[in-house]
Amino acid sequence: MPVQGEFFQNPGGGGGFYGHQITNSCRFSSDSNTGLRFGGASGVLGTPTNVDKGTLSCWLKRTVIGNVWQNIYHSHTGSSGRNIAFDYNNTDDTIGMDDFGNSTSVFRDVTGWYNLIFAFDTTQGSNNDRCKVYVNGSYLNQFNSTVSQNTDVKFFVGGNRFYVGYNEGGASYALDGYMADVIYVDGQQLEPTAVGESKNGVWIPVDYSGSYGNNGFRLEFKQSGTGADANGLGADTSGNNHHFSLINMGADHQVLDSPTFGS
Repeated sequence: MPVQGEFFQNPGGGGGFYGHQITNSCRFSSDSNTGLRFGGASGVLGTPTNVDKGTLSCWLKRTVIGNVWQNIYHSHTGSSGRNIAFDYNNTDDTIGMDDFGNSTSVFRDVTGWYNLIFAFDTTQGSNNDRCKVYVNGSYLNQFNSTVSQNTDVKFFVGGNRFYVGYNEGGASYALDGYMADVIYVDGQQLEPTAVGESKNGVWIPVDYSGSYGNNGFRLEFKQSGTGADANGLGADTSGNNHHFSLINMGADHQVLDSPTFGS
């Protein structure tokens, strides 16, 4: 039986069930200190469409639980970083975010996929609306740290180095798991129906069809090359060509396990 406050995921599999197929995912390992860095050679975020608004969405399957500080996203200036991570400063399998607090719900199932959406809009009048987190389509009303209206979301500041599944601090902060269909929409606070829908009581992917904004990207992991280009594992398929550099990764980090195709 699920523990109170614990999320269990979409188990994947059964291709005929899905109107939109996710064909591949990317494997991350803290032992190898793997990750992806935004923007190829330039490596930094450009001028954002709106630094107060943005949405990060991904499908994620954990493989190791109980390790302190497994980064999902990391944004770094020359002197400090901002993080969205499992077990942030704890070993309790919650999610923590700099400036926005920690969840009380835990994430301990390693058998299936979570859809995690972090939707920011600090122009909102209500503090609780400035950061909305959804897990498998359900609103997670647990991130209540007071954030001043119109505060820049530091994950999205232009000039920052931006990473997926990685932290500049080293391997002890890297993700253990798989990620699929990683999307950043710059300038919009999206609802979960932009990337998913409920079908027969299961949250499943839909194909995002909206705009991405200046720094937006989409990582579908359809290619297996090692360059930061359209043929690489970190190819940006949004049309913005923000192709990601690989960090300690190769072609073997592309895998078939996905939210619509079980391992």
